[in-house]
Amino acid sequence: MSFIKIQKQLADHLRNPDVHSPPENIEDRRLNIYRDLVFNNIESFLSGGFPILHSIYSEENWLNLVRDFIKIHKAESPYFLEISQEFLRYLQEERVAENSDPAFLIELAHYEWVELALDVSTDVLPTQDKCVEDLLEQLPTVSPLAWCLSYQFPVHKIGPDYQPETPPESPTFLIVYRDGNQQVQFMESNAVTIRLLNIIAACEVDSGKAALQCLAGEMQHPNPDELVQMGHQIMRQLQQSSILF
Repeated sequence: MSFIKIQKQLADHLRNPDVHSPPENIEDRRLNIYRDLVFNNIESFLSGGFPILHSIYSEENWLNLVRDFIKIHKAESPYFLEISQEFLRYLQEERVAENSDPAFLIELAHYEWVELALDVSTDVLPTQDKCVEDLLEQLPTVSPLAWCLSYQFPVHKIGPDYQPETPPESPTFLIVYRDGNQQVQFMESNAVTIRLLNIIAACEVDSGKAALQCLAGEMQHPNPDELVQMGHQIMRQLQQSSILF
């Protein structure tokens, strides 16, 4: 047997030892070291990257979830920092739902992944001298480290003591961002603010006032000047939070 085939047989065994036999003439005591090493390293990374998700599973169900991920998912990245992204893809595309899986499983996993992705992102915040002085007359910039998100479930509230079985009537809008102190934060938001940020980010207007007027038109707001005034205050708050510059 070629070396490549032996490697493949060993890898298959380490991923799913109940189904795939190991290469011949390897002592089981040695194999067990590698079986534990592969599983424990991946489990440790996932429990650290998805602490809330981990906390709402029983230990048995969590370990079964990790084993299933290792068995069936073909990772496209060799980097440990991208295991969380691979795990999310497994949940979205390959996971066969179990009774122990909560209805909010994928949304909660995505939210926790976003926190990690922003924490390790190589994007940088604009410098303070790039901040516009007049948010109405100039067009601010949306931070590359601010992500606008919407979920059916209030994922930022979920934990061992709060696990809704059905989503509320209204979706949850969040802005998850890395601030000037390089800390990942989240801000509860709404559809109007998210739309405003999307208009600004598209750079299809030339000022903050024009963005607000565009928003007023889309909403068919009865008093556009009032919306511009309120929107100006919201933009100032977003700028103070390092979401707008």
